[in-house]
Formats: sequence, structure tokens, C-alpha cells
Amino acid sequence: MGRHFEISDTRLHVVERGADGLPVLVFHGGPSLDHHMFGDYLDPLADEFRLVLVDERSQGRSDPAPSKTWTLERMAADVSELAEAMGFERYATLGHSYGAFVVLQHAVDQPGHAAATIVSSGAPAVRWLAAVEQNLAAFEPVELREQVTQSWAREQHAQTVEECEALLHDQLPFHFADPRDPRIAEYERRAAGVVHSPDVLRHFAVADYGGIEVEGRLGGVTQPVLVLAGRHDRTCIPAANEAIAAGIPGAELVIFEQSGHMTFVEENDAYLAAVRRFLQSVP
Repeated sequence: MGRHFEISDTRLHVVERGADGLPVLVFHGGPSLDHHMFGDYLDPLADEFRLVLVDERSQGRSDPAPSKTWTLERMAADVSELAEAMGFERYATLGHSYGAFVVLQHAVDQPGHAAATIVSSGAPAVRWLAAVEQNLAAFEPVELREQVTQSWAREQHAQTVEECEALLHDQLPFHFADPRDPRIAEYERRAAGVVHSPDVLRHFAVADYGGIEVEGRLGGVTQPVLVLAGRHDRTCIPAANEAIAAGIPGAELVIFEQSGHMTFVEENDAYLAAVRRFLQSVP
């Protein structure tokens, strides 16, 4: 059961798991997904930490907000406002994929506001996303390449939740190291329940998915940062995550050698161990 919290101009919906320990604000990918994207894959961390799974602005069960506020900068500001609304004086953040863009933007815009930041399958600038087209051109098998290509073209015209669900289904093979991985079906089952946001998807499909551009500002980040990446990620490639870790003083990089973009699914035990160890080390 979730709750809504008022921030400056809207309400964000959150679901909490675990009662004690350091609060960890968790931000989903997409855009246009919600906290269900993580399924129950992060739940083992709730034995030690307070997981706060957030539906980002205008997504999931969060209240609608004007489309002019659908920016990375505004969503990064939402992080601090939500922490304040929930009464957290000390908290960490974890973002995956687009959520990684959000928490990285937050770390750059408000250094030290979070006690620690975990960037999971992210990128520091739009230029790194150019690799997607190259990786798609080489993606095998051919029938799945065509499936993924057509699904991305349909994003700009998606009107219904059902269309968004179909798009996610068609794209998942591209996000696993093995496009035939039997765990894709398991993931879809465990992550069922996403409240898709077609308006948000259409908006970002023509706007570089948020336009992340913080590469030249990484040196100003002051909190501990953990960067997580999949060796076979075709979307947020390892080199992009290496650039994040190289640019942030003292940042730690962990690359999962058997994973694509869905690291928390493909190597769940190793992923949870890396996150747990990092959070335990936060001063």
C-alpha cells in the first residue's frame, strides 16, 4: 500500500518496504514506468534499509503535473523535496536507467544533500546514447532486432496503457545480455502492475529521454557514489558508466560481467551484495 506526499507543485506516490535503517529513495526507469519496474528484486535489502520506491513526477500513481515540469532538473529537485516531506534528515538515493539520470542530476545540482548516491545503468550525457543505434544495428537475432526497432518507432505515438505494455515487452530482449534469456518472462511476471504513462512516454521519446548533460559537472559531487553497470549493456554502455565514475571524486565502479541493462535481474545476488556493502560503508 502506497502513500502520497506533497512537494512544491504536485504529489508523489511512494511505496515503502522495511521500517528501520537508512532510507533509500529508489527511482525507476522509463520514462513512463513506475516503482513496479523493480518488482521484488530489491526487497532483500529491506531487512537492513528503508526502501522508498518512488513513482516519479506524473508517472505511476503520482499526481499529474504540467508537462513543462517534465524535466530532469525538476525531477532532481523533487528528490530533495520528497526527502524533506518525509522527514528524512539523512538518506541515500538509487536510480536505475532513467532513474539513474535523475539521481545523478540530483547529485550534481545538490551535492551532499543525499548521504550517498547509487547510479545504476546510467550515462552522464546524451552523447553516450548514440551507441544505442550502433548496438541495435548489430543486434541478433534479426527478428528481434526488427521487433525492437519497430517498438521504438511506436513510442512517439503510444496512446494507451496497453500499447505501452506491448512496447516494454518488445524491448526487453534488447536489455538482457541474452535476448532469449528465460528470465525475461519471469521478470515480466514479477514486475507486473506498472501503471504506464503514455503522455510521458510520448513526451520523452522526442526529447532525448530527458537530455542528461552533466558530464562537465561531475567533479562537484561530494557524497560517496557507487556506479553499477552491465558489461553487455546496449543502452547505457559500460564506457558511459566508467565516465561517471572517473569524473566523480572517489566514486566506485562495479561492472557485472554477465549482465546487460537489467543488472538487478540478471545478477541479482551480486547486485544486492554490492549495494548492501556500499550502503553499509556510508559514513
